Amino acid sequence: MCEPQSRAAVILLVDDDPEDQELTKRALRASKLRNVLMTVDDGEEALDYLYRRGAYAAAKSSPRPDLILLDLNMPKVDGRAVLSQIKSDPSLRRIPVVILTTSSQEEDILRSYDLGVNSYVTKPVRMEGFIRAIQDLEHYWFDLVVLPNSSV
Repeated sequence: MCEPQSRAAVILLVDDDPEDQELTKRALRASKLRNVLMTVDDGEEALDYLYRRGAYAAAKSSPRPDLILLDLNMPKVDGRAVLSQIKSDPSLRRIPVVILTTSSQEEDILRSYDLGVNSYVTKPVRMEGFIRAIQDLEHYWFDLVVLPNSSV
């Protein structure tokens, strides 16, 4: 049975741009929703986090995310490969993934949905628009949508 969010929402941000990471943190701090933002810098680190490998081995310091905000174009392992891995793994595929990227290429959009992304958002260029987009995403995923329990 799915229940409304009663604990802090865990959001995993996978983005190699420090400025975008900071804007996302700022937008989520201004939110009324209790949340914990975990940040990783590339797709390889995201997979380590999700599979609790290396620096992320401890479940307490690497909680299972309720939502993943995933950039597409990153070093090491790109967002497309991370998305493919998440959606093909039965233990991860229920975690909602939102692509949050600068790419508005039709090919990227179609491929992301083919791989199972839950939403695709192009990052607004202006700071106010970016912050608003993050807050709207948070409101949508944690106030309106019913999510499965992340411990299941």
